[in-house]
Amino acid sequence: MKSFASDNYSGIHPEILQAIIGANRDHQISYGDDDYTEKVNRNFQKIFGDVMVLYTFNGTGANVTCLKCCTLPFQSAVCSEHAHILVDECGAPTQSIGCTLLPIKTPDGKLTPEMVKPLLNRVGNVHNTQPKVISISQTTELGTVYSLSELTKLCAFAHENDLYVHMDGARISNAVASLGIGLKQATVDCGVDIMSFGGTKNGLMIGEAVLIFNDELKANAPYFHKQTAQLFSKNRFIAVQFEALLNNDLWLRMADHSNKMAKLLASEVVKIPEVKITQQVDANSLFVIVPEQVLVPLRALYPFYEWDAQTHEQRWMCSFDTTEDDVYEFVKSLKKLVSNKM
Repeated sequence: MKSFASDNYSGIHPEILQAIIGANRDHQISYGDDDYTEKVNRNFQKIFGDVMVLYTFNGTGANVTCLKCCTLPFQSAVCSEHAHILVDECGAPTQSIGCTLLPIKTPDGKLTPEMVKPLLNRVGNVHNTQPKVISISQTTELGTVYSLSELTKLCAFAHENDLYVHMDGARISNAVASLGIGLKQATVDCGVDIMSFGGTKNGLMIGEAVLIFNDELKANAPYFHKQTAQLFSKNRFIAVQFEALLNNDLWLRMADHSNKMAKLLASEVVKIPEVKITQQVDANSLFVIVPEQVLVPLRALYPFYEWDAQTHEQRWMCSFDTTEDDVYEFVKSLKKLVSNKM
């Protein structure tokens, strides 16, 4: 049974599996000093320029490592009210770092300088935590994508106010595919200081990469990486997946496909009057309001998550292995249930 619940539900791309098998042939130095990791690091440097690369087990570990590089316990991270670091990481940033998260209400998941500016009134007041980093998600948790202009303006504002910019890039591949530009152009060239490069949601078995562009954040990063329990002894098995991911733009091919499947799903769903799409479909997710009475039988056929129980808003995700037939069968089931229940 195919799922529209999350791109985490999908399997591992065959090219990723082959890369893992290929790294299993011999002994290698542990903790990232192996030949495979060194090669992948060079590949990242060819794409992004002067970047430090650290590998983590998962997105929460990547985000905590990033924020640990940026903040002290009395400082804070500004984020969207929907941010993964706030909603879906069980307080890991606060528990691990001690920093505070300052959420901002946003209708589309994006932050702007105008939204952040009022929080800077806290700067210099010993009774308040001190904002030090703006943490954004690209794509956002609502499936929207920052444009180059939006991201550049936000980064410029941050740097003007002595703030870093952290990008949760769990779905950065989908965002870049949507923008139709290069990875460097969509991140470091806009002014991003530190980010995670997502793999698990785009065909990897395990692992994310922390990419550090700002030299100020590099000095202690390896120690924070270890202290956060994200340094894997057999690091080559995480790193080599990124070699396959970067090879022949596999990351882009998979992300572009999942984005296209979401667009196809949106084009079919919009034909059903009883279903309302609530957010712009920029990448590989749809946010929709569906008649309450069809939710249980539809979810029994195709798992998916509820986003807002009060409005019956649902989130549907497409993956690298979602097919056109999957989309058409899903819409066919939805139409049948709507017509029978109305």
